[in-house]
Amino acid sequence: MIAALHHRNFRLFWFGQMISLVGTWMQIVARGWLVLQMTDSPFLLGLVSMLGTLPVLFVAPFGGVLADNLNKRTVVITTQITAMLLAFALATLVLTKQVQYWHIVVLSSMLGITMAIDAPTRQSFVVEMVGKKDLLNAIALNSSIFNLARILGPAMAGLIISAIGIVLCFYVNGISYLAVIAGLLLMRGNFSPAKKKRNHVLRDIRDGFGYARHDRNIISLITLVALTSIFIMPYLMLMPVFARDILQVGARGLGILLASAGIGALIGALTLALFSDYRKKGRFVMAGNITFVIATMLFSLSNNYHVSLLLLLFIGWGMVTQNASINSLLQTIAPDHLRGRIMSLYVLFFVGMMPFGSLQAGFVADQFGAKISLRIGAMIVACVALFIFTKNRKLANLEG
Repeated sequence: MIAALHHRNFRLFWFGQMISLVGTWMQIVARGWLVLQMTDSPFLLGLVSMLGTLPVLFVAPFGGVLADNLNKRTVVITTQITAMLLAFALATLVLTKQVQYWHIVVLSSMLGITMAIDAPTRQSFVVEMVGKKDLLNAIALNSSIFNLARILGPAMAGLIISAIGIVLCFYVNGISYLAVIAGLLLMRGNFSPAKKKRNHVLRDIRDGFGYARHDRNIISLITLVALTSIFIMPYLMLMPVFARDILQVGARGLGILLASAGIGALIGALTLALFSDYRKKGRFVMAGNITFVIATMLFSLSNNYHVSLLLLLFIGWGMVTQNASINSLLQTIAPDHLRGRIMSLYVLFFVGMMPFGSLQAGFVADQFGAKISLRIGAMIVACVALFIFTKNRKLANLEG
């Protein structure tokens, strides 16, 4: 279950990430609550979320090229320092009461650019720390701390916002980046790519896209990732609306709602870590997809706080089970020299599609309500996923 932690470099990375991600989730909750307080608009809440991830759509392919051509550790250290400075900038604006909506938009956009470079590099860096044998175990353990942070971060943010104020959440996030930076600096080894002929950047991107386009399994997996990012993941963006207007539980309740989804996702990640030797990982993809679609549909029908908490457990479990399995399968399928670019596609469609998801969900929520917005999204994902698994019958038994 913890095989990947036997690798020293991964241990350093993992423990640093554990601390940093708690701060990240604190900032996500605090930023959403701040925007809702300032604007009282689900649409503007969706807009800031959209603009914060939109850069990924354009920058992630270049991030994949950097991952395949530069020292991955150096790239990740640079992105983490940049993200830390952006967190401190937002904290200072809130502390001095100078913050305006456009400040949040600009800083979120800059963070989106930073993460577009960081994500494909970090994803393809994992296999260099643990090798292919322990890859799914490492991805599952990374997912476990990401989702442990989803439990601790929102819960801490809810308490801090209620007791002290929003600003402390942003400062804690900035400080938390020091942990992952320290872990990266303590790593041993040469993380520079093997010498090879350098092509033009756009040609490198085209080569990665071309390889993916001709692989039926990669296309199917990427499509599932894109679908969930557009139509299911906006549940996170809409959660302040559910907490305040539908379930009426306030900031503290918002933290507990997000923490519940995090607990489910943590259970999913630990399940994958435990069964990481199981070869037919395509079955994990199918099980995760079915679970979160049904749970999201039922969540959109619920007016009961405790029932909603239970359903969020299943949404979290299904989401991480599907996406962590897809992550592992893509890295297994991809050739070593193209792994960064293939993972940039994963990031592009997982994170880069979220702006469109946030925008459509915010618009539908403004017109018809947040419950209808999630219900429509779940129905679309169910229909298209059924078509994909029917059309590509080998997908459910894909090995990795």
